[in-house]
Amino acid sequence: MRSFGTFLSGYWIVCALCLSSVQAEQFDERWGRHDERSAMRIDHQVWERFLLHYVRQDGDGVHRVAYGHVKDRDRDALARYIEFLAGIDQEAYRRSEQLAYWINLYNALMVQLVLDHYPVASIRQVTRREDGVEGSAWEWPLIEIDGVSLSLDDIEKNILQPIWNDPRLYYAITCAAVGCPNLQPIPFSGDEIDRQLSDAAMAYVNDPRCIAIKDGELHVSSLYRWHLQAFGGSEQSVIQHLMAYAEPNLAMALQKFDRLNGDHFDWRLNDSAN
Repeated sequence: MRSFGTFLSGYWIVCALCLSSVQAEQFDERWGRHDERSAMRIDHQVWERFLLHYVRQDGDGVHRVAYGHVKDRDRDALARYIEFLAGIDQEAYRRSEQLAYWINLYNALMVQLVLDHYPVASIRQVTRREDGVEGSAWEWPLIEIDGVSLSLDDIEKNILQPIWNDPRLYYAITCAAVGCPNLQPIPFSGDEIDRQLSDAAMAYVNDPRCIAIKDGELHVSSLYRWHLQAFGGSEQSVIQHLMAYAEPNLAMALQKFDRLNGDHFDWRLNDSAN
């Protein structure tokens, strides 16, 4: 396993800074508009029924989706839910309601994407080639909102990151892999979003998928390498973040470390058939 520190080379830092600059340029002011006086709520009941019916909470702590058992009527309901979200005037809602909206939309789009290509062993097998260029599942435009075509990357990097700038977001959006934070069995809601984000962070940080300490070395999920800037920009800041959400015994163990020795990630599909 390569040292996590090797990813903090000058090249990596320069690339991260360039990426942040590009994302800032791509931010559309329309996504920042909101109405804090609004008391309106977005109805996520269709998504809730889907999650309750198809998300399996197995004994190993991994939430898996029964992709192979999704009925046609439920796929149609999921498509209508996504279409409903696409038609919402999200500017008319308060900030917390918008955050729940974007997280639920992201997760619903990811599940729909897997269903459209199922069976696959990993989300990384879902690619598309256009004009001779191959793109990942995150790069495809999947939805049009207010006349703008959006991909999963667009939602994450050009909406969620610049507006909320909260590392807990990465515990809420699913990448449809065993190694990523769990897809929650209930939707996020504007009224409960702060608690839900913290609960999701604590659940992942205290799961073996996140942290492995063995032979005096600290290995963490690759999530923290991919999104290093969101977690403070250094190995030390990642450790401090982990300690904030770790259970007491784990937090004490983390105190001994001032660097990360490596990272890991399980890209197998979060399929209940696995």
